[in-house]
Amino acid sequence: MTTTPAARRPGLNARHRAAATAVLAAALLAVPANSARAAAGSAADTSDTSDTSDTPADQLLLTVSGAQNTWIRGVALTCPPAADTPHPHAAEACAELAATAGDLDTLPSDANPCPMIYNPVTATADGTFDGRPVAWQRTYPNSCFMDAATGPVFRF
Repeated sequence: MTTTPAARRPGLNARHRAAATAVLAAALLAVPANSARAAAGSAADTSDTSDTSDTPADQLLLTVSGAQNTWIRGVALTCPPAADTPHPHAAEACAELAATAGDLDTLPSDANPCPMIYNPVTATADGTFDGRPVAWQRTYPNSCFMDAATGPVFRF
């Protein structure tokens, strides 16, 4: 879970939010890629060239931001999840995404009631799932509605 303190400034506009999201995305996505490259570069490769272990896993950068972009947090979700995944519910999130073929609009919803308090949150998902590009964004009246609609995918 990452919160960007710089995003707490009042008057943060869409351009600033996009820049903050881009920086967060680069930071979250660069670490696993660089670690994999370093590990691959340090080991002698004597395997068959038909090995598909280098096939990139599906990876989504998930973010949640508060009302008027006053805060933002994000996490990378890789499916299938690795043992050291930063997403706290990665296995469940990947299973739900697999069940909907990566369509975040058709995730099973929770019927629990939510308070009618308007404190909007925006959820975004960018990356790939099942080899297809994903660029998804939805704004919910509050975090309870978001959790009811997205379940473990945005539960971080």
